[in-house]
Amino acid sequence: MGLPIMRLLVALLTAVAMTSGVVASAVAEDVPQHRLTVRGSAFVDEYGREVVLRGFNVSGETKLAENGFLPFATAADARRSAQSMRALTGANAVRFPIAWAGTQPVRGPVDTRYLAALTDQLKAFLDEGFTVLPDFHQDLFSRYLFNRGSWYTGDGAPKWVVDLGGYPAESCGICAHWGQNITQNGAVQDATKDFWHNARGVQDEFVGQAVQTMSYLRTNLSAAQFAGVAGMDPYNEPFAGRYDQGQDSKAWEQNVLWPFFERFREAMDSAGWQDKPAFVEPNMFWNANISFQLHPGGFQDTGVLGPRYVFNTHFYDQLAQSGVFLPGKAGDGQYSASFGTVRDRAAALGTTAIVTEFGHPMTGYTSDKTPTVDKAMYQALDSRVAGANWWRKPADSGPVLSATQWQWDIYSGRHHELMNDNPDKVKTDGDAWNGEDFSSARTADDGTVQLRQDARLLDRLYPAAVAGHTLAFTYEDRSRDGSQTLTWNQIPSTMPATAALTGTGRYGVLVWQGTDAGAPTELHVPSGMTPTVVTDLASVTRVGDRLRLPATPGLHYALIAEPAAAPSAAQLAAVRAELAAWAPTAVR
Repeated sequence: MGLPIMRLLVALLTAVAMTSGVVASAVAEDVPQHRLTVRGSAFVDEYGREVVLRGFNVSGETKLAENGFLPFATAADARRSAQSMRALTGANAVRFPIAWAGTQPVRGPVDTRYLAALTDQLKAFLDEGFTVLPDFHQDLFSRYLFNRGSWYTGDGAPKWVVDLGGYPAESCGICAHWGQNITQNGAVQDATKDFWHNARGVQDEFVGQAVQTMSYLRTNLSAAQFAGVAGMDPYNEPFAGRYDQGQDSKAWEQNVLWPFFERFREAMDSAGWQDKPAFVEPNMFWNANISFQLHPGGFQDTGVLGPRYVFNTHFYDQLAQSGVFLPGKAGDGQYSASFGTVRDRAAALGTTAIVTEFGHPMTGYTSDKTPTVDKAMYQALDSRVAGANWWRKPADSGPVLSATQWQWDIYSGRHHELMNDNPDKVKTDGDAWNGEDFSSARTADDGTVQLRQDARLLDRLYPAAVAGHTLAFTYEDRSRDGSQTLTWNQIPSTMPATAALTGTGRYGVLVWQGTDAGAPTELHVPSGMTPTVVTDLASVTRVGDRLRLPATPGLHYALIAEPAAAPSAAQLAAVRAELAAWAPTAVR
């Protein structure tokens, strides 16, 4: 069936106007592929709508040799992963790691066999309507720095790069976590520093293969597929290795890291990626929440970056992962300040932000914290205001942050990785990499992909595209910590009709300044949620997993709830009156 005919049928099936009540459902889904750019503090699509990206990293398999440093064993597995992610979580974006060890296993031209397989896997997500952010990924510089019997391993650079360096025997000393190798393993430190200083021309080689890789992707993707590529993440979690004498972290960012990103920006332009931003990461420890691991940074001295760059950062709660410094669980507003700092840095840099890694271990001695830690992180991505204060201070919400959780691995617990190529150290559990276990998904015995976390946490209401400017957003997911339902966003007693309507169900609220864009405001609706929408707008339609509200100038609000029983017209009128009186408080 031709696309214009399909869209006509979708329009006919969904053209059911309503006024603040139960929204009409459709039997088909229209998933356009949008071309994103940056405008101020937001991603925007070709209609000028503010876009929020939500999804996962796919996958940590790129760190492993078992499938040749590819994210998936086959393109069919990539399609299965994309389809399951869409169905189970409503995600619209993925970060897609690429291994230098895969693109350039020997010095010289890139390996087109690797790139062909990578491109086919990437297409699986683009063809499902995902926005894709490729990422040149590394951790501890390279697996080839580590001996066959080591407790740890790395990923990233190919063997020939390590062989050029002649590095000392690696050792982390007394290390409780793989990440300590970054600052305690002499081989890792030396190799990393050599890269930033272009010793033996290794940075030249990296940039050269990046140009070849990006050119290959642009050439071998269709125009529509390439439109779905958000940009490029040049280097995962950069760190100096060792600072030069007299150099601090801020000076390293300004004088070493930033010139590399400028160079990479030029490489993107030469490869035909000039219309796509570089997603640049600051010093990886710039926002560490353990004081003795903090290295101040965040591009404080670079000046305004502008729309050709995106402020790209990660956040993990090191206090919670330690098992010592955060003895209890996360609570309401736990990460409001940390994610607020991300928003502030992006604003100062004149661009938008994305958190391309966050999460908490699924197993291990701190995994009892995971349900609350991850809920608190999603809460802070939605708004910088804690739930207890959100209704009183909606104007302080700030932009809704785009983010991709680490990670989505359909091979979770089913790996067969020879750690550091040692046949006597076969890793199968978790992520099969340095004892990590972060995947939100797994493949069951019957071959289906299943969630390992509460669906209410992962399949979230979020404003995928807003025709105008978002002023405030919140979502109470009612996700669970074991048998306990976590409710952190309490509707105030001054809004009794609203509180009665939402009851114990999930609900979200969006307030925005609308424009007459050529496409509607769209929110993703979680699977199984039959929403009641209370809004000032005259009509709401549903297409697949999207609620669509018309693009209209003016201040607008929408409450999306799932009441226990169908509300009466009088109830809806009372809620509408409360929201109409409250919504202007979201405007500064």
